[in-house]
Amino acid sequence: MTLWRIRATVDDRPGYLSVLTASLALRGVNILAVQVHTTEAGAVDDFLVDAPDTLGEADLLAAVEKGRGRNCWIARSEARGLVDQPTRVLGLATRLVRDPDGIGTALRALLGAETVTWRPVPTASGGASGGGATSGGASGGGVTGVDGTRMHLADGTGGFFDLSRAAPDFTPAEYARAQALVELATTVARRAAEQVTLVLPDGTELGVRPAGPEDLTAVLRLHEQCSARSLHRRYLSGAGQPSPERLRRLLERGTALVAVEPDAAGSAESVVAMANLVGEGDQAEAALLVRDDRQRRGLGSALLRRLVVHADRAGYAALELHVHTGNAPMLRTLHRLGRPMSLDRDGSVVTATLPLAAGHRPVQV
Repeated sequence: MTLWRIRATVDDRPGYLSVLTASLALRGVNILAVQVHTTEAGAVDDFLVDAPDTLGEADLLAAVEKGRGRNCWIARSEARGLVDQPTRVLGLATRLVRDPDGIGTALRALLGAETVTWRPVPTASGGASGGGATSGGASGGGVTGVDGTRMHLADGTGGFFDLSRAAPDFTPAEYARAQALVELATTVARRAAEQVTLVLPDGTELGVRPAGPEDLTAVLRLHEQCSARSLHRRYLSGAGQPSPERLRRLLERGTALVAVEPDAAGSAESVVAMANLVGEGDQAEAALLVRDDRQRRGLGSALLRRLVVHADRAGYAALELHVHTGNAPMLRTLHRLGRPMSLDRDGSVVTATLPLAAGHRPVQV
């Protein structure tokens, strides 16, 4: 016996499904599973069947047409097709809870899609001075829904997914399942972004979370604990510690992340690093400050990678960093990203510009 998937449309009227199944049964075809997708053109019946080895695709097509089926699609299946659809969807959802970045793989597995492309929605331009930033694009993006063998799914992070496959056409039911998975991945990713545990190469665990004005006292304390050299490398000036007003602006606008650890008493948390993403137009600027005793331990690299992801997802065309020529650790951190970049030196400052995928081309996921 051989496993096949058969999809055909029948009139959505009483008894028509039984005519189709009877036609298959007369040829010794055993129906293992069936799903019915309601569409405007009729009921799309999706079968997983076990057919005699003597039957080929042409024989099955003839059986479907004899049973009043139309728009037939037939393909060989594998043993994994025996898993029922609800179980498959729950399994994919479980994987997404553990790894929301695997949404592209999950959509391929769910729908048999050949391509899954994430496209950004261009961010609205709007300058911001000092520590300001634009932290996200418009939601939605493009027309969502099904168009034959193409599907467009809204992504809550500020873009949409474009899926395609050779055959068969997507159905509204498949669209609903896929959209539910995308929404699950978006929700999990947002929660993960709010509070994650970062494990450094030496095994140290730190919490990383978004920061706001309520963190001003802790951020002021971070700056007090940093050396004059670290502050100069961060702000590229000899003015020392920034004013509370400037730090508040950094926390109020744009994307700000802090890395935290329990204090000595274990009753509160201490900020040991701060990362900022400042947006203006289609370009963003990133900057980091890491407490001296936490430097050269991988923390700066980890925070910078998260800023790159934020900027990429927000749809910026490029990410820019201004680095003092004497800041060799930061320059090494940039090269460790493994991304194309241009370096432009102006006196004692090097400006590194990293093109972002979202600003130039669709992102294959």
